[in-house]
Amino acid sequence: QVQLVESGGGLVQPGGSLKLSCVASGFTLYYYGIAWFRQVPGKEREAVACSSCKWGRTLYTDSVKGRFTVIRDNAKSTVDLQMDSLRPEDSAVYYCAARWGLFCSGDDASDVFDSWGQGTQVTVTS
Repeated sequence: QVQLVESGGGLVQPGGSLKLSCVASGFTLYYYGIAWFRQVPGKEREAVACSSCKWGRTLYTDSVKGRFTVIRDNAKSTVDLQMDSLRPEDSAVYYCAARWGLFCSGDDASDVFDSWGQGTQVTVTS
């Protein structure tokens, strides 16, 4: 059974950092594409970053390029999201999602992914 569990969210001031963790179980991470999405109330879920299967490339949405970094460890079955220089507009519930055999295209919609974590809240405020 594929399971994803996020952690690491919290309250941080603008300019600060947080590291989210997505722990995968029930499958071999190497063969899965993993994405981080975020969602605020009333808006669609937005892809933040996508890490391809099999040591493929990682892609980021423009608004987080240079600030967010995906750290993937297939041996530990974890996909972390290091978030630096946080802004109030980064506030959202963050989710990790998985799809077998996915090579990220940069246009990976949420319905591509068939396994999701429960989400973790990130709030950036002074």
